[in-house]
Amino acid sequence: MMNISNFLKFAALSAVLALGACTTKKEAVAVAPPPPPPVATPAPPPPPGILPGSIQDFKVNVGDTVQFAYNEYNILETDKGTLQKQAAWLNKYPQVAITVEGHADERGTREYNLALGARRANAVKEFLVSLGVSTSRLQTVSYGKERPLCSSSTEDCWAQNRRGVSTITSGAST
Repeated sequence: MMNISNFLKFAALSAVLALGACTTKKEAVAVAPPPPPPVATPAPPPPPGILPGSIQDFKVNVGDTVQFAYNEYNILETDKGTLQKQAAWLNKYPQVAITVEGHADERGTREYNLALGARRANAVKEFLVSLGVSTSRLQTVSYGKERPLCSSSTEDCWAQNRRGVSTITSGAST
């Protein structure tokens, strides 16, 4: 049997334990400060002497020429980036109009190469239209084999002549 003295000791000890269980000890938790927001890197300025929206800006910073495979008029994967840059530039400068020139190498008849050049020019035009450029700003012309960049009868030279060239015809900054 428990006497009063032991009972009081037991009750006091239980109360101390109960109070100790209810108390929380706050632990210091290290919280790292949030990272600083990313700093936007401004676009590099155009090279000295190149006016944004000018013909030179288009040729130097965008690129005006795409190449084609022999007897082909489909856009090469390697040139889709150039046409995407052309479309972005043209959409940035909506007052600019262009003519897409289709060219061929010297092999084949004049008539065949004029038709092939027309298909190449139209392929470029259709690609630009698919990227949001208004068809009313795009004209096409075929020069076939009449305006070669290179006149040697070699594969390297022929490859240079199989091209589509986007030429600004109006609306560029001067």
